[in-house]
Amino acid sequence: MNGQPTTTKRASYYFFPIVILGTMFFAIGFALGINSYLIPLLNQALEISSAESYLVLAATFSAFLIFGYPASLVIGKIGYKKTMALSFLLFSIGFFLYIPSAKMESLTLFLVASFISGMGNTFLQATVNPYVTILGPIESAAKRMSIMGIANKLAWPIAPMFLALVIGKSVNEVSLADTRLPFMIIIGVFLLLGVLALLAPLPEVKATGEDEDSVDDCPYAAKKTSVWQFPHLLLGVLALFLYVGAETISLGTLVDYAESLNLPNPEYYAWIAPVGMVFGYVAGIVLIPKYLSQSNALLIVSVIAIVGSLMVVLTPPEMSIYFVVFMALGCSLMWPAIWPLAMTDLGRFTKAGSSLMVIAIVGGALIPTLYGFVKDAFGAQNAYWVTVPIFLYILYYALKGHKVRV
Repeated sequence: MNGQPTTTKRASYYFFPIVILGTMFFAIGFALGINSYLIPLLNQALEISSAESYLVLAATFSAFLIFGYPASLVIGKIGYKKTMALSFLLFSIGFFLYIPSAKMESLTLFLVASFISGMGNTFLQATVNPYVTILGPIESAAKRMSIMGIANKLAWPIAPMFLALVIGKSVNEVSLADTRLPFMIIIGVFLLLGVLALLAPLPEVKATGEDEDSVDDCPYAAKKTSVWQFPHLLLGVLALFLYVGAETISLGTLVDYAESLNLPNPEYYAWIAPVGMVFGYVAGIVLIPKYLSQSNALLIVSVIAIVGSLMVVLTPPEMSIYFVVFMALGCSLMWPAIWPLAMTDLGRFTKAGSSLMVIAIVGGALIPTLYGFVKDAFGAQNAYWVTVPIFLYILYYALKGHKVRV
């Protein structure tokens, strides 16, 4: 990273940016966690199929496909902080539209609201992820991403629990009209976060070789004329696409799965996946890079995820929901490891590479929707088979894919 601080100044240099960025990651997780509450609610309130209710996730994540690249252009035009502030404004508009959506009981308007919320998520992810990656040495990027991951994943179960607490009812007793008050509170908080982002003391950072006059700092990238000439990046984009889909299934289906099993207070089962993820993130903070490389960490968690997903589909249903914790544990270090492995050696193509990685988050739209169709056809437990080939590919990327250079 250009202009990296000396060792004695690093702690103070990183502390406040890490705290601020952690708040941003918490907001991302909270916004996505709302979907895990809405899916079963819409399913019962609108009397729609599982596949139709999972379109809420599809609408949220499809924004990454459309706005992933434009987000990088906006960052280049107005900078990181103003883009963060813009993202919170978009979040607030999306959350506001949930209120008339509930009043009109309109699935279409819910999907529009989710899409606009997804736009906010796209712009925020496009800023905070590359920022965290290049804020310090690339070798320790997974450590920083793990810290961000804890803030992000703890927010997922807090969202449905917050909605349940404010409404005062279990999700299977809630009507759409009951969601007005919690969304008004959420809108106010997100607008305040937008102001915080605008005023935040975040330093400007750039990746090695990102400046045109410093291309020699990254000889591999200096020989390239297009971002499409980095095979390890393209394979990483596919890995991230698949991973986000699998992670969204592990995080976003628990309330729905618990309800399908007729378990009491299904919203409380939303904690199963985040517990596994936080445990993995803590391990990443402690072990990477001193004891474990990013590629080896990815290899280990891929194996854990494969075993966990097989246990979910092969054990008795009442037990299987608890094995999602191993799927989540496996997912924990995938994002922190895939992102820096794919972004290594991009030089002046760093922003373009980041755009492709952000676009890959659309996996969270397509794969959970596939899960919904499989659930309708073969049942909730069998639908988790969708994750097995995903984790097998990520295992390949850990073993060989990230090393490919041409």
